[in-house]
Order: sequence, then structure tokens, then C-alpha cells
Amino acid sequence: MKAVLTGLLLAALAWLPAAAAAPAGPAPQAGHDYIELPAARSWTARPGRIEVAEVFGYSCPHCAHLEPLLAEWKAKLPRDVDFVAVPAAFGGPWDTWARAYFAASSLGLMPRTHQATFDAVHRSGTLPRNPSATELAAFFAGYGVDAARFQAAMADPKVDAQVRQAAALAQAWELEGTPALVVAGRYRVLGHDFEDMLRIADWLIARERQAGRKP
Repeated sequence: MKAVLTGLLLAALAWLPAAAAAPAGPAPQAGHDYIELPAARSWTARPGRIEVAEVFGYSCPHCAHLEPLLAEWKAKLPRDVDFVAVPAAFGGPWDTWARAYFAASSLGLMPRTHQATFDAVHRSGTLPRNPSATELAAFFAGYGVDAARFQAAMADPKVDAQVRQAAALAQAWELEGTPALVVAGRYRVLGHDFEDMLRIADWLIARERQAGRKP
């Protein structure tokens, strides 16, 4: 009986968020390591969850360099953290890429195409940095979706709404470029390199958990 109870206790603990121990390194300072935004706004606010949003652009070389490191970091996030990728919608080609991301997501092509899209732009050169909808549809057709269907998905009203939301959050989060990390919709991470950005994000996640804020 004791062994059964011990097993149940361990199983229950396995579902709890990771302990709110302070991450390694010095505590981040407002204005130097992060910007505290005037009002908290998240992509998808879920009660009891901590959102980390990465704002990226497929044409951004820095985003491409960050992606492998970010993938490793995401795999170790505590269970109470929601990671969301938000394509930057700054207008022009940025919006075209954002449409492609949301269309691919709606068609179930993520995450197979996420890294592949970065590679097509920054490694193989099979996609230009300023692609047309036709070029994007031809690329994603290689992942099992009809090109005409992909173009229709890019023009879907739901994708329109997502692009507008991404544009609104770009303003609310006071973005200055990509890649960017926003924790809990209230902290825009700074940092002097990618590793420092992720370290600061870890600190801010722990701070939000300790504060017990609800969206």
C-alpha cells in the first residue's frame, strides 16, 4: 500500500510546474535587460499559464540563427509555460510571410515546414526574401498541400484576422526588430546575445510564476 501511495505522489508531482528557483546568472534589471510594457497583452491568454511569445520573420537572418538554439530551449520549458511563435507583421513582405505562416499552421503543416522555410531562404536559396504568393504556394506544395489550396488559405478571413492581431501586438509590444521575446505579454526581453535573451526570459518566467499573476 505504501508503495502505491508513493507512486501516486510521484505521478502527481510530475504534473506540477517546475520549481520557481531563480535561474543562473544575475537578476535582470528593467531598462537594461528588459522593457516593462505599459499594458500586458498576450497572443492567447490562458488562466494559470505563462506565455512566451517569439516574434520572428522568415526573411530575418538573425531569426534563422536563433531557431536551433530556441528549439532546444523550448523543449526544456516548464509545463506551465505556453510558447507561441508570432510572425512579425510590419507591413509589405513581412505581412506576406505572416500570411504564409498562418496558412501553413491552419493546414497542419507546422512544425514540419518551420525550419524548412528558414533553410529555403537562408541556406538553399530556393525561396527569395520577398516572395510572391505563387512562389510560397509552390514551396509549400512540396509538403503535401495543393498550391491553389495554399493560396486560398493565405487569403482566408481567419488569416486576415491573425495578421491584424500580429500587427497590433507589434505596436503594443513596442517592437524594434526581430527576433524578439515577450514574456507574459508584459516584458520585452533585451539582452546582448541570444543566450542572454533566453537567460533573461527564464528569469522573467520564474518571476511571473512567483507573482502568481492571472491573465
